[in-house]
Amino acid sequence: MPSASLTRDRDFFKLWGGQAISKIGSTITSVGLPLTAAFVLGASPLQMGILAGCGGAGVLVFGLFAGAWADRLPRRSILIATDLARAALLSTIPLAAALHHLHMAQLYAVATLSGILTVFFDASYQAYVPSLVNRAELVEANSKLALTESIADVIGPGLTGLLVQLITAPMTILLDALSFLCSAASVWLIRRPEPRPEPGPAPHIGREIAEGLSASWGNPLLRALLQRAAIAAFFLGFIGGLFYLFAVRELHITPVLLGIVISVGGASNLFGAVVAERLLHRLGLGRCLLGAAWMIGLATLMVPLAHGSVALSAAFLIAGQLGDMAWPIYNINETSLRQAVTPDRLLGRVNSAANLLFHGAYPLGALAGGVLAQSIGIRQTMLIGALGYLLSTVRLTLSPIRHVRRLPGA
Repeated sequence: MPSASLTRDRDFFKLWGGQAISKIGSTITSVGLPLTAAFVLGASPLQMGILAGCGGAGVLVFGLFAGAWADRLPRRSILIATDLARAALLSTIPLAAALHHLHMAQLYAVATLSGILTVFFDASYQAYVPSLVNRAELVEANSKLALTESIADVIGPGLTGLLVQLITAPMTILLDALSFLCSAASVWLIRRPEPRPEPGPAPHIGREIAEGLSASWGNPLLRALLQRAAIAAFFLGFIGGLFYLFAVRELHITPVLLGIVISVGGASNLFGAVVAERLLHRLGLGRCLLGAAWMIGLATLMVPLAHGSVALSAAFLIAGQLGDMAWPIYNINETSLRQAVTPDRLLGRVNSAANLLFHGAYPLGALAGGVLAQSIGIRQTMLIGALGYLLSTVRLTLSPIRHVRRLPGA
């Protein structure tokens, strides 16, 4: 089990606590936003695909710039500013709904703009963690943060389903806006001095971006993670963009039952976060990554195979959600490996390159999936997405990562 050393670290605890609240709010929005489109505005499969794609569109345009700025500016300031801006942005949805002026165009805009802000937050956040803990504590820190995210995945969906039934989907998003205010306050309370950004040898935004890309592609371990992320995210977009529409319209799952199904995934995710550090020490980093990737891929196949009665369909979806225990195992090891092999002055840019490929390929996949679903159907499109995800796992299996036992430099 992880040690309690970081639990006693007040500044890390502030970051950890703020993110705990924020993650619960973000989980609510991740369910509430597509349900708003499906239930309140009657969105089509193509519109659902566009909505899912809008959330990652900002990565394609701003992903690399976000990493460069995260290496230039104080990362703590970026975290606070983006949290405040996302709080203001999300609050416009319940306001528009209350005034009966909510339209799909606004959902597209909010998803796009909040996605851009998240790009800047994530690039700075993943680079800021190593300034709070030493390199030997990276796995413990990332395990604790992943554990928080898993707890949010347990609480958030079930709470969202209940809130949607009680106060409508748009009003539940207000809770996420409030959670970003809590996150901003927690980061503001951190008092540990942040190391000043190191000026690189080429103080030019284009050369700085190129330097980050070169570092990401030149390292064989990072290159394998990037290639796998691009393929996996594209085909996951097929599934993520259509999942709620598939569950609600084709399987006739109610919001409350859907919230329960997703909460099962959150519970399995929580279990994965708890055992991730122990598995790393027992199996080694490479085996953990590969095993987790294969488990996710096989579980993903359960979703498009769902059929029959509501109870049977829910059972298939729950089987798919059980694979969520592998997500934190994969993410903790992937993030820790990337942080360990990357020099601090390049962390923002290397992280943004990883985010660009994953979150940039995802909206392209969601859009392609929405178009394809209009032609061949939702279930068939999601099945193609699940098989494509398994293809990305084959690429990872053939990489040098399978030989890595320990975190470099720990």
